[in-house]
Amino acid sequence: MARVQLRQIAMARSGDKGNTVNIALFAPSDDVYEDLAREVTPERVKAHFHGLIEGEVVRYLLPRLRAMNFVCREALGGGGSATLRMDNLGKCYASNLMRLEIEIGDDSG
Repeated sequence: MARVQLRQIAMARSGDKGNTVNIALFAPSDDVYEDLAREVTPERVKAHFHGLIEGEVVRYLLPRLRAMNFVCREALGGGGSATLRMDNLGKCYASNLMRLEIEIGDDSG
């Protein structure tokens, strides 16, 4: 097993709708997808964004696409026009998630 940041093995994109952030995470191979599905849980995502995501985090797995989607509620301090946050539209959440460190198998990456 090796410890890596997500940015070394995956891609992501994020966006928003109101006070909700959506983060899509993509794996380049089936092996990496299995590691992501095991390691990148809703609980870990919420903990990684401690203090930013106040609501629930729901994960949707899309194995045929080697992707997963995280819906993070109450994540923008009220939403675009209501918040004082610099990233009022949630565009930086994907980049921030890429710093999360996970354990991957020897076959991954």
